[in-house]
Amino acid sequence: MDRFHRYYHLHRILSLRRFPVSRTVIERELECSRPTVKRMIDELRNYGAPIEYVREQNGYRYTPGAAFELPGIWFSPSELEALFVAEHLLESAEPGLLAETLAPLRRKLQGILALEHLGRGELARRVRILRMAGRGPGRFFSAVADALTRRRRLIIEYHSRSHDELTGREVSPQRLVHYRDNWYLDAWCHARKALRSFAVERIRSARPRERRAREIPERDLDAHFAAAYGIFAGAPVHTAVLRFSPERARWVAEEQWHPRQEGRFLEDGGYELKVPYGDARELVMDVLKHGQHAEVLAPESLRSAIADILRRSMLQYAAPPESDRTGHAK
Repeated sequence: MDRFHRYYHLHRILSLRRFPVSRTVIERELECSRPTVKRMIDELRNYGAPIEYVREQNGYRYTPGAAFELPGIWFSPSELEALFVAEHLLESAEPGLLAETLAPLRRKLQGILALEHLGRGELARRVRILRMAGRGPGRFFSAVADALTRRRRLIIEYHSRSHDELTGREVSPQRLVHYRDNWYLDAWCHARKALRSFAVERIRSARPRERRAREIPERDLDAHFAAAYGIFAGAPVHTAVLRFSPERARWVAEEQWHPRQEGRFLEDGGYELKVPYGDARELVMDVLKHGQHAEVLAPESLRSAIADILRRSMLQYAAPPESDRTGHAK
């Protein structure tokens, strides 16, 4: 039994026994020596445990009527370190997002780790998260998260990038999604009478209502939001067949582009990947980032769309830079 589990076991012994427990019984149940038991009792007292020795019964107990809990004390050192790393990763990914919420937990964990003299630990200090193109959670993340957990509707003002317009909506929050370093709210839109996904940072105001949110079954949410490719919702209506060069195959074969993808290595060392999709915009970007190492084999509509983008790009680069055409300095 490791040290942290002994603390938890000792806490249970003192909490559940009706009468004082002798040191001999504690030694036997914790499988440790007399000095170890004495040290553990002293350390728990320093931590605030109301342990008293009853001379008449030659045993230890918690002071009657004194409430005491050891939140988190049953975690092993490695589990506590993992909690710190998780908090550290979240803070690195979204600075300040849950600072106030996590502060009490952080203090408790630090106190528990101090019992083992572990401090903050090396792992949390030596892990970095490098964000790429993340837009941040926006001003109303907390309001959205609160309505989501309390199951309340929200009145929001939402600025759409695609249409560059501000609209008012009443929504029933269903899920928060962190996707490619950005936050999205999956919700039932009462104005459109349909499921919609909102970029959280584009919410310009959020006011909770006391009216309960409409509940959408998990299977319906998955069918709408998780069936097609990427962040774009809806049922997949096409299957993209992609071929990657032998050089790039070693990477793509280990990536998950979609939960229902199919892949196989080809005789020349290349890799063929099949992924379902509805809206092609995100898929097009993912294919283009592989440059000459990726080719769309089917459907023809997707192949033509990417070919057209590449032709227009070639024309753009065939012409002199914009600075030369306008006479501006390079």
